[in-house]
Amino acid sequence: MARSSLEVADIFRTHGPAWRVAQRGHLSLGQLKVMSATQCRSAVLGGHVLRCDDCGTTQVSYNSCRNRHCPKCQSHAARRWLDARQADLLPVEYYHVVFTLPAPIADVAYQNKAAIYGLLFDMAAEVLLTIAADAKHLGARIGATLVLHTWGSALTHHPHVHGIVPGGGLTPDGKTWVACRPGFFLPVRVLSRLFRRRFLEGLQQLHRAQRLQFFGEHVALQDAGIFTAWLAPMRKQEWVVYAKRPFAGPQAVLAYLSRYTHRVAISNSRLVVVDERGVTFRWKDYRAKGRTRHKTMTLDPQEFMRRFLLHVLPGGFHRIRHYGLLANGNRRDCLAVVRAALHANVEVPTCEPGMPAPAFICRHCGRPLLVVEVLVRERPCIRAPPP
Repeated sequence: MARSSLEVADIFRTHGPAWRVAQRGHLSLGQLKVMSATQCRSAVLGGHVLRCDDCGTTQVSYNSCRNRHCPKCQSHAARRWLDARQADLLPVEYYHVVFTLPAPIADVAYQNKAAIYGLLFDMAAEVLLTIAADAKHLGARIGATLVLHTWGSALTHHPHVHGIVPGGGLTPDGKTWVACRPGFFLPVRVLSRLFRRRFLEGLQQLHRAQRLQFFGEHVALQDAGIFTAWLAPMRKQEWVVYAKRPFAGPQAVLAYLSRYTHRVAISNSRLVVVDERGVTFRWKDYRAKGRTRHKTMTLDPQEFMRRFLLHVLPGGFHRIRHYGLLANGNRRDCLAVVRAALHANVEVPTCEPGMPAPAFICRHCGRPLLVVEVLVRERPCIRAPPP
């Protein structure tokens, strides 16, 4: 079956202008920037005319919008990020852990994205590091890479973090590597209970510091007593923390990361058709089993755009973060100590000085393409509020 050429940008290009007018005053600057990504890789943003000196092929390459919520831009960003992570892989098992917020807190999180998403990151990392350091479990200092996703398969708001964790850590003296039991990382129930307690404590601290805002049906939660009573049922219910089986080797870790680190709410490949009924796309129903999980859903274009824009992150918010042994400030030194403890070496690919990789490659002969003309953008995209 031929791959559909339908794109998310097509939906915003067709239905976005009228919806933008109807939602005037209700869309953030970040959401407006995402809507302007309909211009990605089009003549509007300018580009280059390229020519191959070997076979004479000429082609036009239009500029990307570089918006991190654009489905077309993220594949290149993912490849660059993965290239930088190649040297960080260790010759050990890797585990996948997921921390999910309950639905009532997810509703409040949408109104307080920076504060609550940040708390989700910090508490998930703290729980992993704390339980791993406990001598009853692993008794070691570990590292973790956490990636934030805010969506479910049907584009609903479903904030959760995916953790990629090496299966072991360094002893407190930093000299010996302690490996997990084969096929087992840390007890999920222990992680879940501590995550629930620490997250609710942090949420109450944010409320006391008046760092949370409430609107609509949640406005009454501004009162401290009502907020405490609202949290009470969530102290008793089970929170979802899921640990998957270990990956099948370091390359499987990279393959997974390439799909998850720079993913957006929905990829162009999941779109089926846009017609008089609305936007039809493929989704996975995790409550069903087997092949019945894979379904299609049709939404009104306005509802599709609303759901897509639910997942626009605050400006400057980092959705990939590293902790413990993999923290940015000490990653290189810690990995060197770990490799020494494992008696393992790493081969880091090097490039010859003065020989940078070509930016454009000819699809016919594989030789570098030369820029022979620069195409100027037609009009500026949204960068800042009007004066």
